[in-house]
Amino acid sequence: MIRKLYLLPLLLITMYSCTGNDDSEYENINLEERVDAGGETTIYSTTTNAYSSPAPNLTGAEYDNHFEGDLLFEATFVTAPATVNPGLGSIYNNSACINCHPRDGRAKHPTDVNSANGLLVRASIFGTDEHGGPVAVPGFGLQIQNRAISGYAPEAAYTVSYTTQTETFADGTTVVLRKPTIALSNPYTSLPGGVMLSTRLGTPIFGLGLLEEIPETNILAQQDLSDADGDGISGKANYVWNPFTLRTELGRFGWKANTASIIVQCASAYVEDMGITNPIFTLETGHGQTNGGIPGLEPEVTMETLEKIALYCKTLGVPAARNTDKPSVKRGARLFEQLECAKCHTPKQVTGNSSIIALRNQTFYPYTDLLVHDMGEGLADNRPDFMATGTEWKTRPLWGIGLTNLVNGHTDFLHDGRAKNVEEAILWHGGEAEKSKTKYKNLNATQRSELLEFINSL
Repeated sequence: MIRKLYLLPLLLITMYSCTGNDDSEYENINLEERVDAGGETTIYSTTTNAYSSPAPNLTGAEYDNHFEGDLLFEATFVTAPATVNPGLGSIYNNSACINCHPRDGRAKHPTDVNSANGLLVRASIFGTDEHGGPVAVPGFGLQIQNRAISGYAPEAAYTVSYTTQTETFADGTTVVLRKPTIALSNPYTSLPGGVMLSTRLGTPIFGLGLLEEIPETNILAQQDLSDADGDGISGKANYVWNPFTLRTELGRFGWKANTASIIVQCASAYVEDMGITNPIFTLETGHGQTNGGIPGLEPEVTMETLEKIALYCKTLGVPAARNTDKPSVKRGARLFEQLECAKCHTPKQVTGNSSIIALRNQTFYPYTDLLVHDMGEGLADNRPDFMATGTEWKTRPLWGIGLTNLVNGHTDFLHDGRAKNVEEAILWHGGEAEKSKTKYKNLNATQRSELLEFINSL
């Protein structure tokens, strides 16, 4: 009997450790060094402008160009002819960059999917194009424009339906998740069969320049294509066609890392989201419709405009992490490591020798590996994009996530905004992240709260 009583405390300690409370392996996590999430580009703001301030280490010339890009990012386009910002449409999704990235932040899942908002729908049909990318839908292209100027018809209207599912924690707590499914109605002409649709919401744009300057070798070094270490995680790089450089390059941007550079991301948004031609995409979207572009016309925005708006996106300051000295946040950071969240949401990255002085040789903490990972059937859009399959998504950066509600007035996360908070986003993880999700569900309420508190401190 004495022996049994002696062993009981040891048994309890062992059980407690297995639930994620053995801190010894992670006790040396230094959160203080992660406060400067953007390195020298970090800003210390907990206001509604937390995503919208220029990096404090810009040179005078860089700041001037940043400010000009800021004005361009907020410019609202109108139909031609007009003296200021003409050229909207003929078909489009929105009329200004800032409308899809409010306060340079995250768009919410709208109550009216056909209103002016930050939601859009990508489309393609089976197969790959000459560059290995998705095949445009004949007559519709790679994005469905649901708005049009006077005299033209939108390509289609969006409709949305919802299904629910319940997740149950080990302690009996339940969470009801809601999944939106986007469909099309009233197409301007018949849609071909087999169209694959995928919803997208506008994402925060701060810190993009730092992500662009991570050396490619650093990103590739994080791959584990054959899961050699047996941890179930095998992220991979997505290689995509760059229509600006006319070569295949590492994808870094977009929900599936399907865009190689910020300037191409900006140029694509001009033409696909707003119907604004530019030197990279010289024809309006429409792909054979009567409202398509006319070859030979001057682009509606210049290369100088593209370069300034791209520089703006590259040089926004990154908000600092907060509350890193709180014991509960520190415990949450240890849980983040124990649950293996950090294997994809890699905390630390560095830049190389950037042409932008403010971005050179920075150590920063975005919590992403920029690789695509299989996230399981629950999150699947079943639409491949270059090397990313229909179940794969790029690891989203977590920096600044805890300021989302303050800046944007909501906490809608994931590609279609289905998650209404960080916890729901975790519960949608599957595939390579299934093990981490299961570990999270096995935590007690205090541990879950601490993990969420850490993520929201970023």
